[in-house]
Amino acid sequence: MHLAQVNIAEMIAPINDPVMADFVNNLDRINALAEGSPGFVWRLKDEEGNATAIRVFEYDFLIINMSVWQDIDTLFDFTYKTAHVEILKRKKEWFHNMKQMHMAFWYVEKGHHPSPEEAKERLNYIRKHGETPYAFTFKSRFTIEDLKAYKK
Repeated sequence: MHLAQVNIAEMIAPINDPVMADFVNNLDRINALAEGSPGFVWRLKDEEGNATAIRVFEYDFLIINMSVWQDIDTLFDFTYKTAHVEILKRKKEWFHNMKQMHMAFWYVEKGHHPSPEEAKERLNYIRKHGETPYAFTFKSRFTIEDLKAYKK
């Protein structure tokens, strides 16, 4: 099995607003870094190569990022041990602090590319039930064995 992840963010301005320019200007570089990272399997993207134009929510200021990784350790290494962390540290420049859980991880069969609807369901689950083997974050680090034993 592989690890899927979703995270959403609420922009403080439209994607084409000057305040968002530095975020947008770094997208291609960070997406290429992800795709070249050990453990990377897949990411949601449109014809232009990113997901910011993919409308998943009724609210236009919410953007989505989804990807699949070999395991939680390779996702952690990309997130916190590459140039991605520098962009992550700057998120307050471009995004509101979200009150609800804005990320979720879950296990998928190898070869499965989760849909945005599947990701929304996992986000709703973690918001309602907290972290479980069905939907979790780096904080819990549930294993595939935990998932097999879990009764939803």
